[in-house]
Amino acid sequence: MAITSVDELVENFEFLDDWEDRYRYIIDLGRKLPEFDEADKSEQNRIQGCTSQAWIIAEVSSDPKPIISFRADSDAHIVRGLLSVLLSIYSGRTGEEILAVDIKDVLRRLDFEAQISPNRANGFHSAIERIRALARLNAGAATEAG
Repeated sequence: MAITSVDELVENFEFLDDWEDRYRYIIDLGRKLPEFDEADKSEQNRIQGCTSQAWIIAEVSSDPKPIISFRADSDAHIVRGLLSVLLSIYSGRTGEEILAVDIKDVLRRLDFEAQISPNRANGFHSAIERIRALARLNAGAATEAG
């Protein structure tokens, strides 16, 4: 079952009693990510700053107001899950909407900052920055086309 909103994600986290259950839930979310082609596991798509191997791709609709969807993968189960969380927050939005997301508030609501290791936090923030960079790139292209 796909997560449809940040509020739903927060509700699911609040329902779980402790972080061990939340980690299991995050890993389960990662298992539900769609297959990622081996050809897409390129250096160009790699998330720099992540201790695990992780990749992300933006796919942009041809709508007048382009919608950006992301696909991601990692060789680590927990990282796949964390990427799934990010995809549920950012996918299906315009570049402008992605850039307007108050990610610090979302992470505070999920209590992520206190619960993931410093190395994972660095990689997580690298993934966020990569998503934002892809959104800026595509928001600029939409502005130029419009």
